[in-house]
Amino acid sequence: MDRYSFLRQLADSWVLLALFLVFIGVVLFVWRPGSRRLHRDAAESIFRNETRPAPEAADGAKADRKEVE
Repeated sequence: MDRYSFLRQLADSWVLLALFLVFIGVVLFVWRPGSRRLHRDAAESIFRNETRPAPEAADGAKADRKEVE
């Protein structure tokens, strides 16, 4: 079996299966329980402080930043 045929057969079977499993893993990771709050926070982050700048904290960091657990 020449190299091209071997690599073509490998890509058509095992690599395709591996890519499908990675895709399923990403989908399951996004839809995991408890991630809705994190996704909502990320989606709405561009709208924070839309009308005025965030107040400065004593250490110079933005005061309204939320800790993501």
